[in-house]
Amino acid sequence: MQSTSPQAFDGKAFVRTLATSPGVYRYFDADGELLYVGKASNLKKRVGSYFLKPRLEPRIAAMISQIARCETTVTRTEGEALLLESQLIKSLKPRYNIMLRDDKSYPYIYLSGGEDYPRLAFHRGARNMPGRYFGPYPSTFAVRESLGLMQKLFKVRQCEDSYFRNRSRPCLQYQIGRCTAPCVGLVTKDDYAGDVRHAEMFLEGRSSAVIDELAAAMEQASVKLDFERAAALRDQVAALRQLQAQHHVQGASADMDVIACRIESGLACVSVLFFRDGISLGTRDFFPRLPLDAEPADVLAQFVAQYYLDRPVPRELILGEELPEQALLAEVLTEQSGHAVELKSSVRGERARFLQMAERNAQASLTQRLASRQTLGTRFEDLQKLLELAEPPRRIECFDISHTRGELTVASCVVFGPEGPEKSHYRRFNIGGITPGDDYAAMHQALTRRFRKVAEGEGARPDVLLIDGGGGQVAQALDVLKELGVTGIHVIGVAKGPARRAGEETLILVDQGREIHPGPTSPALHLVAAVRDESHRFAISGHRKRREKARERSVLEDVPGVGSRRRTALLKTFGGLPGVEAAGVEELMRVKGIDRGLAERIYDALHG
Repeated sequence: MQSTSPQAFDGKAFVRTLATSPGVYRYFDADGELLYVGKASNLKKRVGSYFLKPRLEPRIAAMISQIARCETTVTRTEGEALLLESQLIKSLKPRYNIMLRDDKSYPYIYLSGGEDYPRLAFHRGARNMPGRYFGPYPSTFAVRESLGLMQKLFKVRQCEDSYFRNRSRPCLQYQIGRCTAPCVGLVTKDDYAGDVRHAEMFLEGRSSAVIDELAAAMEQASVKLDFERAAALRDQVAALRQLQAQHHVQGASADMDVIACRIESGLACVSVLFFRDGISLGTRDFFPRLPLDAEPADVLAQFVAQYYLDRPVPRELILGEELPEQALLAEVLTEQSGHAVELKSSVRGERARFLQMAERNAQASLTQRLASRQTLGTRFEDLQKLLELAEPPRRIECFDISHTRGELTVASCVVFGPEGPEKSHYRRFNIGGITPGDDYAAMHQALTRRFRKVAEGEGARPDVLLIDGGGGQVAQALDVLKELGVTGIHVIGVAKGPARRAGEETLILVDQGREIHPGPTSPALHLVAAVRDESHRFAISGHRKRREKARERSVLEDVPGVGSRRRTALLKTFGGLPGVEAAGVEELMRVKGIDRGLAERIYDALHG
């Protein structure tokens, strides 16, 4: 590692100090900002190519003119260098690297473990609960569709555990034939375990094996003259075969992703078609951050490295371009996944047809994105004129408050930039310690928590701050910014019109002492309304989740000495919380592990 002042940095001299080992190099500017991360099989040769060549591409030349320091990390192999490069790009986001902007966690199907009657559920986030996770799926829709099929085919429960434990009679899912009602004992543990095993096999892609097992069971039921069960199994086999016929894609391998890239007007789109067990799971489009002069092969190489090195990877990747280091990527992916991974760019037949499909999809999505970006750019420019700003805003934040009669208040903060919503920067604030229903206090608390970090030199500073509300709400924002010493932010209130119709909003600029009525045809108002509506949606969804969580929480959880086992024993003994509430102290003491003192505490907690 070497560091010099910007004026004294001598690239040629620096190269002479480097080893010929594989590794990763990082370029920094005079302010310490990371410009670029790269990997090399030979550090001396690769870094030297930047400083010893007489002519360079414009993008490279612009970057080199800013380099003030270079750091290197030596690795044992080129594969290790590839992994480290991918990790650094994703975590540090260098300015001149192709960067996959994918802030969403991917959805999975979760099968719970350690229970007599496991449940299937939609899951997004950390995979740290006992059980199995199937996926990732390209979209929420793909997961919901698969869960719907599971209900029809195997009737494994999908209800929440709190709902399941408190049932005293079958629910609607049993009535419509999508659950076997294990909550009230209408199915044996062995039969339910068989349904769970078949569901697992189906999700693993072994649908043909499931059909064979069910067909054999149908034959056995017929031999035993159990015609009712045989008919049920016959219908299940027929449904599975129909599903295979509907969803099977001719020519698709068991596990395959088809990836194509299109670049136009400084914007790139990577489109991926996902196939598992010969079934299409859908398509997903990605729009990586693109430096100047990047080629589709470069974008695909960075995409494959950044997307697949920390996710399950299929056995076959069909690529629209031959990658510069295709063999190395295949080798690293094989090592990381534990199975052979092939990267193919020259394909024929059905695979070529799938690739053409991905290319058309990438071009269509790119065209749509460019049109949307042009529209969004027009709206930002119009907002600049409307607010009389020196330049178009680069970052807009909007705050909103949501609650139900003052209960469980949630504040939202959404962020928009020139390319649309920046969802990785969205934030929610659970509000507490205020008078219920005091929206002014809630707004004051949320803004204080948000801009305290800005005052301490952390976090991004918005150019425009939108407040969903009138002058009182805006005054809270101005007070917070003044208290924290944060300046240079344009604060605007968004008040609904007298009839609360879209397009009649008033923009309130308290610090300028004026109000603006842009009108329904104003592109600037369209932008403001879109940001405001997104903030409103985000606040409401957060409040609903908080309210549902509070309602699912049992009063018993707040009683000292009542853990999960005693709580479960109480609910099972008395058939749910209403039964526990109706029980007296003597009846509570009959439950194993509950003495008189604990029974009295439970009774007092339930009866105020």
